[in-house]
Amino acid sequence: MNTDKNINNKFFELKQECPKTKARLGALHTDHGDIPTPIFMPVGTQGTVKALTQRDLRELDAKIILGNTYHLYLRPGNDAMSYYKGLHNFMNWDRPILTDSGGFQVFSLQELRKISETGVRFKSHIDGSMHVFTPESVVDTQRIIGSDIMMVLDECVPYPAEYEYVKESAQLSLRWAQRGREHFLKTEPLYGHKQFQFGIGQGGMFKELRIENLKGLIDVDFDGYSIGGLSVGEPTEVMYEMIDICTDVLPKDKPRYLMGVGTPENLLESISRGIDMFDCVMPTRNARNGQIFTTRGKFNIRNNKFKLCDEPIDSGVGFYTSEIYSLGYLRHLIMTDEILGLQLASMQNIAFYLWLMKTVREKIANNEFYEWKKDFLASWGAKNEDNK
Repeated sequence: MNTDKNINNKFFELKQECPKTKARLGALHTDHGDIPTPIFMPVGTQGTVKALTQRDLRELDAKIILGNTYHLYLRPGNDAMSYYKGLHNFMNWDRPILTDSGGFQVFSLQELRKISETGVRFKSHIDGSMHVFTPESVVDTQRIIGSDIMMVLDECVPYPAEYEYVKESAQLSLRWAQRGREHFLKTEPLYGHKQFQFGIGQGGMFKELRIENLKGLIDVDFDGYSIGGLSVGEPTEVMYEMIDICTDVLPKDKPRYLMGVGTPENLLESISRGIDMFDCVMPTRNARNGQIFTTRGKFNIRNNKFKLCDEPIDSGVGFYTSEIYSLGYLRHLIMTDEILGLQLASMQNIAFYLWLMKTVREKIANNEFYEWKKDFLASWGAKNEDNK
């Protein structure tokens, strides 16, 4: 149903809800611009969305991108970030930026890190040098980076994992979140624009642990909440079950961010379960491997059937490079390892993801999301089968 009155806490505005699902239409308000939700955020781990320029991203109308605290902390380092007065200036990007805490990257190092109550001690994957992340230090680093939205330090547990380990890990992540929030509230932004902080919900695939962890985070009162520790190898139906559980607990007046997910199908199903924000490396990573997302389905552009195909890459997403270059030309560029091929494929995939979110927002606004999602997934899935 439509909300009787807009929920607006100055940062997040909930404008409308889908009458048949938990899908929401909203907006985030930051000093670097407003972000309509649901939104997909292209991943710019090291201060760049791979194969795209900032001009490309503006022309694609990307409203917000990601940077990664772990990678930017190691290279170019806090000294360089401070010298350039933050990532916005460094990369010449005047729209919002969200930074992950780097926790996921640290915990993926496995033998190269050691976890304690204090934080995590780890070896750089670049040169083996030793470093320590604490809940407080990642706030300090993200102050230096100057992101509009920063994430707290947490531990992302693998799948599968034993109940007791997941419970202890979630409790540690909650204590870290409390410390990170306290430090955030005691410190100030460095570059004159407001920063916001999100908590990260953990708890593995255990319903009671998810609920307990989120209730603890809600008590801390973050500006927004993310769901972490999903899309780590669990069955898709389990992921959707966990999302449903989490969005039933999370407050309506705060944004909800599902980290690291995923396919177009994942995004639409998660939106219908109440998620507002997404990021994933899939569009650009898959582009570099020759998989193209289009309004006509997914293509493996290396297939020989595209060699003599003069159809435009995709006339449906409304982006000029997708309309003026043919699938045959794109295949040629990819097959010959031309850099332009990586650029065009990456542009198309990001254009498709952003088109998908824009279309979702229009359908929610017109109370057409439920029927459209059902029809789109059936049609798009059938096209993918035809494209094999």
